[in-house]
Amino acid sequence: MAMDFFSQLDLQEALQTLSVLQWIPGYVLLGAIPILLMPYFMVFTKFWIIAVFCLAWLTYDWNTHSQGGRRSAWVRNWTLWKYFRDYFPIKLVKTHDLSPKHNYIIANHPHGILSYGVFINFATEATGFSQMFPAITPSLGTLEGIFWIPIVREYVMSMGVSPVSELALNYLLTQNGSGNAVIIVVGGATEALLCRPGASTIFLKQRKGFVKLALKTGSYLVPSYSFGENNVHNQETFPEGTWIRFFQKSFQDTFRKILGLNFCTFHGRGLTRGSWGFLPFNQPITTVVGKPIPVPRIQKPNKEVVEKYHALYISALRKLFDQHKVQYGFPETQELTII
Repeated sequence: MAMDFFSQLDLQEALQTLSVLQWIPGYVLLGAIPILLMPYFMVFTKFWIIAVFCLAWLTYDWNTHSQGGRRSAWVRNWTLWKYFRDYFPIKLVKTHDLSPKHNYIIANHPHGILSYGVFINFATEATGFSQMFPAITPSLGTLEGIFWIPIVREYVMSMGVSPVSELALNYLLTQNGSGNAVIIVVGGATEALLCRPGASTIFLKQRKGFVKLALKTGSYLVPSYSFGENNVHNQETFPEGTWIRFFQKSFQDTFRKILGLNFCTFHGRGLTRGSWGFLPFNQPITTVVGKPIPVPRIQKPNKEVVEKYHALYISALRKLFDQHKVQYGFPETQELTII
């Protein structure tokens, strides 16, 4: 299998495939090391001091991920991410400047299965975020539970990834100066289940927390859409009333309650093009960042104000989608469906 893989691909394509192949298993491996080895060292070896040191450091450093983290320009600029970018390929498009005099909440849609576009565009420099938006520091929001795992937390913090918690986001938007951009994939796990090739359905009608946060911190709202994100995997939803659909829904509900994630039944390509597997298809993903919406700072915004700016945001997002949909693969008649 490995020989077939390398015989059918040139070196560049092989490196691109390996860069994507390592991504999720890399997190799993880094997480398994402390989870499995620390108890083993504590109980069965004389190296218990290593486990104690790791736990002591985690305790001492516990608040760092909620206070801006510890980013590394070196990690964000790894060549690995450029191979990852070129696998699809992934592109970042700027439509307006972001002034470093303000802070921003960049809301991104759609979530897709694994949010490849938002990761490469905002958690790495593979598409040139810092050159495109000078003096703006991006922080990509994700589940806080990731930051409870030693080694993994250091790795994701080095890329400028932050918990999508009120504490962490408030710090970045009110206590870290100006020129900060927090990126939130608003639809989250629920939206992942809507992912289908060619689909443009997003979960947004009831997601208003990011608007309220923008008002409380005075941060400008910025719409962004990742065209092609839904095209890189096929997702299976089994027919209602069948035993396999019952099992699928039960597993998804349990998974969401425990980990805050939706378990999607999906597939893509294998190690070579045209084969079956779980790697994403080689389909382009283009994240277009729209025009910032000025938002006043209101310590306790009422429901009417939140609704007003939520409506303004939806209008700006629809406009962004309609302006770019044909250029990035949708037909002229395609509409953005918001549920």
